[in-house]
Amino acid sequence: MQVKPAQRCVVVGVDGSPNSIAALRRAAREARSRHARLDVVHVPDPKAAGLPRPLRTFREWLRLRSLVADNLDRSQHLTTRLRILYGDPGPVLAEQAARGELLVIGAREHSEHGSPFGGHTVPVVRSRATCEVIICADHHADSGIDIE
Repeated sequence: MQVKPAQRCVVVGVDGSPNSIAALRRAAREARSRHARLDVVHVPDPKAAGLPRPLRTFREWLRLRSLVADNLDRSQHLTTRLRILYGDPGPVLAEQAARGELLVIGAREHSEHGSPFGGHTVPVVRSRATCEVIICADHHADSGIDIE
């Protein structure tokens, strides 16, 4: 009997902001260099009203798929898994990172609270993630992209 090792993965949180797009690109480079799968995770805003959860999940997944296709080079063979998960982004991303060897997230230059690492997600991820965490920003990106 053969024992197949668990697939290595790099997890990235994407919300459609320019900094999350920078994180997506960085995570893709890391996944390629590590010969790992790229797990792209989107946690929709729980306050957003609209469709019932199954339809909303499908709509969010289609948007995420389009966002990933528009921002990653298809000529580089990279196994990618798209995930739509619900809850508070910090704990959700930290939980997903438990299954990966690296978590990449984007952060604003400054949050409304004056934190240089963005809102509430970054401190939660930094304190709870059990793997390496990379926080990146793209301050020159166009802010016209948004999933929500």
